[in-house]
Amino acid sequence: MRGLRWRYTQLPSQPDDPLPGEAEAEAETVSTARSPDTEEAWVPTLGESKVLHAEEFRQLVPHFPPRFTGHSWTLVYCTERDGFSLKSLYRRMEGQSSPVLLALRDRDGQIFGAFSSTAIRVSSCFYGTGETFLFSFSPQLKVFKWTGSNTFFVKGDLDLLVMGSGSGQFGLWLDGDLNHGGSRPCATFNNEVLASREEFFIQDLEAWSLS
Repeated sequence: MRGLRWRYTQLPSQPDDPLPGEAEAEAETVSTARSPDTEEAWVPTLGESKVLHAEEFRQLVPHFPPRFTGHSWTLVYCTERDGFSLKSLYRRMEGQSSPVLLALRDRDGQIFGAFSSTAIRVSSCFYGTGETFLFSFSPQLKVFKWTGSNTFFVKGDLDLLVMGSGSGQFGLWLDGDLNHGGSRPCATFNNEVLASREEFFIQDLEAWSLS
C-alpha cells in the first residue's frame, strides 16, 4: 500500500444501466503545462491510494480549478475493490456531478491520469470543459492543459473511454475491460505520451470525486 492517507466513503449500490450524457463545452483561458507554485497549496484529507504518493497528490492540487479548493475527495471506483470494468466505473459514477480525478499506474510502474471537470458518463458525443487536463509523472509532474484548438474533452461508451482527440489520435483511451489503453499526442491538450509507451496495460486505476 502506498504512503498517501486518504479517506473514502463507500457509495450505495447503483443501478446497472448507465445514464446518457449531454455535450457541453466551455471556453477557458489556455494554460501551460508548467506547474504553478505549490508552496501554499491546500492539500485535502483523503484515504489510502495504491497509485499516488502524498507528494504526488500535493503537486497536483494547485492545478485543480480554484473553486474546488477546500473540498475533500471520495474514492468512487478502484480496480482493486471494484474489479476491471468500464461499465462498473460508469455505474459508480451515476448520480455524480462533481469533477473526477483518474489516477492510473501501468504495468511498467508509470503513473499518469486525467482531471475531468465533470463526472464521467456514457455519451454519444464529447463533453466537459476547458478545465479538463491530462498529467503524467515521468518522474516529474507534467500537466497538459487545454490548448483551445478543439473541445474534444471526454467521450465514452461501454467499450471505450477517451480523453482528448484530434487527427484520429487520443490523448488517453481505455478499453471496456480497463485492462488495455493507450496515449498519443492530441490537439486538445498538446500532450506527450502519458504512459511508458503508446499502448499499455493497466495495473491499478482509481477514480476520485469531490465529496
